[in-house]
Amino acid sequence: MSYQPIENYGIIGDLHTIALSGLNGSIDFLCFPQFDSPSIFARLLDEKKGGFYSINPEFTEMKTKQLYMPDTNVLLTRFLSPDGVGEITDFMPVGHPEEKKLIRRVTTIRGEVSYRLQCRPRFNYGKDAHKAEQVGPKEILFHSDGLTIRLKAGIPLQVADGDATAEFTLSANQATDMVFEIVDNKTSAGDDLAIMVTETLFRTVNYWKGWVGRSTYKGRWRDVVNRSSLVLKLLSSSRYGSIIASPTFSLPETIGGKRNWDYRYTWIRDASFTVYSLISLGYTKEAGRFMGWVEKMCRDIKGQERLGIMYSIDGNRQLKEYTLDNFEGYKESSPVRVGNDAYGQLQLDIYGELMDSVYLYNKYGEPISYDFWKDLEKQIDWLSENWDQPDDGIWEVRGGRKNFLYSRLACWVALDRAMKIAEARSFPRNGNWKEQRDKIYNSIYKDFWDEKKQAFMQFPGSETVDASSLLMPLFRFISPKDPRWLSTLKRIEEELVTDSLVYRYRPELAAPDGFVSKEGTFSMCTFWYVECLSRSGQLDKARFVFEKMLGYANHLGLYSEQLGFEGEHLGNFPQAFTHLGLISAAYNLDQQFNDNSNKNVNLDQF
Repeated sequence: MSYQPIENYGIIGDLHTIALSGLNGSIDFLCFPQFDSPSIFARLLDEKKGGFYSINPEFTEMKTKQLYMPDTNVLLTRFLSPDGVGEITDFMPVGHPEEKKLIRRVTTIRGEVSYRLQCRPRFNYGKDAHKAEQVGPKEILFHSDGLTIRLKAGIPLQVADGDATAEFTLSANQATDMVFEIVDNKTSAGDDLAIMVTETLFRTVNYWKGWVGRSTYKGRWRDVVNRSSLVLKLLSSSRYGSIIASPTFSLPETIGGKRNWDYRYTWIRDASFTVYSLISLGYTKEAGRFMGWVEKMCRDIKGQERLGIMYSIDGNRQLKEYTLDNFEGYKESSPVRVGNDAYGQLQLDIYGELMDSVYLYNKYGEPISYDFWKDLEKQIDWLSENWDQPDDGIWEVRGGRKNFLYSRLACWVALDRAMKIAEARSFPRNGNWKEQRDKIYNSIYKDFWDEKKQAFMQFPGSETVDASSLLMPLFRFISPKDPRWLSTLKRIEEELVTDSLVYRYRPELAAPDGFVSKEGTFSMCTFWYVECLSRSGQLDKARFVFEKMLGYANHLGLYSEQLGFEGEHLGNFPQAFTHLGLISAAYNLDQQFNDNSNKNVNLDQF
């Protein structure tokens, strides 16, 4: 079967869910109405059974172009042919929580263009049957197990084999609209569809432009930083304040491989890194929403002595993993997984990322409350007694627990930042924290340093370094110019860097996880590498690597999790990790080049 490459898609969203719209005019992925709802369109994972929503001009030959309206998440797809030029405007309204709509406006720019519409929903991950009901010449209802979706258009629609189809022609400067929505919408599409869509489009454009206008970033790479910040905003739930890792599930890390995970959830780690990036851009309101969500998670712990590593957007901790046998997977990469059993893992590093983001929010956002501090205090007390044990690590390798260097580093960060918050706010704290923090510090130098290899290793006795070690100077554990760090950086370059791209570890030498497949380079690690180079004084090299990496984005400036051998995008798409890494690297490069004279919030002032 012929799948569209992952990088051929743009995204639209409404802060509740995200749809992927391809260069070919087809929406091939949508979980509706929430990020973690079952899919309605998933042709990206199975061409026959996944479902899609396409609008195509009937040109014999054409070129396509896709772009965002500047500083918005409103997506334009253009079809260019000697016979005419057509355009689709795709967006999802924002600003009204009751709106759950996907809107498409089709416009002919030049000539006279004939189009074909096909809307083929496949409910509940393609497992549930549905009934299509024609309720008017321009309106069709899709019913499936308690969920009813309306497709309303400005042109006549027909039902064919349970799907909606239409063929129509538009002359130059003519347009028509389609609204795909949940039937119980309080703001349902009215009779005058064109007026409603125009008003909603302008409101949505203004919302996004207003949001981008709040950014304090004025550096060299404003366009790419703004696009990455817009991605991070789309991954945020306006209802709950949680932040998901990616809007897709089961896109493979290796074509034909089995590392196909569901990332439509909130990892404490990923979301905390996202908060760091948002604060650096001045978005303290979004950071505050996430802090409120974390505070609720701490308060709602029942029968558990510690935070989970990940949750659903509404805070559910049970994310049972299962496979969809009816989907063949992207390019036959199976199994197709929904849910994520990693929720049961022990990942001690989450405390470090969380406390670092709390520390920054308390400093640059708003002071945290006493009650929130007491909840965090319980978690840090637990950590101070439990840090010295193997865990599953940042990469969630499913091959058994190890004493990972990064987990130790993050535990040190957690205790260090907790002490700094207590000092800044005069909060009472456990006197044992400093002793345990210093034990971890000494352990890293004693147990993880390999004198022969002149590097900090992935775990004691390991034969390989790990790209997560790049966070050692970024977390201010070690000076970026310390001889031990520079020799570790050199070892990382020798083992894990290929040109400007960075592998996260060498699977054959790391903890085995039972999957026989070779993954791509991990894009976030490349941006960490850029920061390490800039902080060590290698500014020209850092900028060179950074700007080469910018060339691996897709046509819209979007990144997946990994890059394959030929630069193809792999893993779930788009990935918060990659975009927050880009923001942090750009921010740091600007600071270094400006000799720390940037007037934005200076996150280096620890």
